[in-house]
Amino acid sequence: RKKKTAMLSLARFVGRRRCGIRFCSEVAKAQSASAEGPTIFDKIISKEIPAKIVYEDDKCLAFHDVAPKAPVHVLLIPKRRITQLQAAVPSDAELLGYLMVKTSEVAELLGIKDSGFRLVVNNGKDSAQSVYHLHIHILGGKQLGWTPG
Repeated sequence: RKKKTAMLSLARFVGRRRCGIRFCSEVAKAQSASAEGPTIFDKIISKEIPAKIVYEDDKCLAFHDVAPKAPVHVLLIPKRRITQLQAAVPSDAELLGYLMVKTSEVAELLGIKDSGFRLVVNNGKDSAQSVYHLHIHILGGKQLGWTPG
């Protein structure tokens, strides 16, 4: 276990040094991520992997991000996998709208609805999408800076 932890730490350090930007470990993961096979989110949905779940219903699941970028950072995912936003088709419109409405409900559960929150959807490797299961980042709990790019 110690060796594995040390290797992960080293990989993160080397990755950050190599690309010279703060979140380059996500950037590096995105460059090699694949849309094939089950994702970590599929395993969270099936409860194979634990997560700090804040909301769940028959269509979606919201849980805390393991590497938060704000005091409140939750991911909202559809239970029916859509690999990325650009892969959505017209028949996905109802589910996509449902997810957008749920972001406000989840923000209320988290106590950030009234103060404000940001939604982020990464699409493809240049946006640093590292998991090919559509997910909406819900960020808040402080005054967020601009610009995110």
